Amino acid sequence: MRTAVLRVNVDPAGELTAAELESGIATLTESARALGAEVLDTDPAALPRHRREIRLLITTEHPETDSEPAIALCANAFGTHPQAGPLTYISRGTDDDAHGVLAGFGLTGHLTREQGPDGYDIINVTLAERDLARIPESRIHTALEAALNCEVRIRAR
Repeated sequence: MRTAVLRVNVDPAGELTAAELESGIATLTESARALGAEVLDTDPAALPRHRREIRLLITTEHPETDSEPAIALCANAFGTHPQAGPLTYISRGTDDDAHGVLAGFGLTGHLTREQGPDGYDIINVTLAERDLARIPESRIHTALEAALNCEVRIRAR
């Protein structure tokens, strides 16, 4: 499973007071735990009125659909119509992160790890040749190296 960072503008109209925002954060923090999410930002009142954005960490296999309940929690906690912002990912260099990157391209692959001569991991990724014909290998390679922070070798099968 991957860890997604969902950004949510909890007060797009800029109408909530500092006390209302503080109360909303307390409510959201408690209800987010039940969802398996974590609230990262705890002081949206310090942000400009129309950019009161908080970040939620959501560990999930389906962040696009699993973010909907998080938005509903924000609406309930703040009594507003929150707006979802960008969805990004935290990478810890795990195989799940690699599979998540591949899934973002619509790919599945086989991964193996080996230790390089310098002691750092080398990730070997085996992909179907038809997939490599569809998506440039350089795009896949760059995304995997950025997510994993190690050497990546791609092979076709």
